[in-house]
Amino acid sequence: MRVRLPARPDWGTGQVQSVAGDRVTVNFEHAGKVTLRLSAAALEPVEDDRA
Repeated sequence: MRVRLPARPDWGTGQVQSVAGDRVTVNFEHAGKVTLRLSAAALEPVEDDRA
């Protein structure tokens, strides 16, 4: 799933790598792999135009 974090638009869009409990690891275009707590991060889904 592709997502973005509105609080950090400079990170670009990201691909969810894994979800474990309350933590999600996302590989962002401009920030690399970042692990976030789902309860604290307002991730938004992004439609994938590459299909």
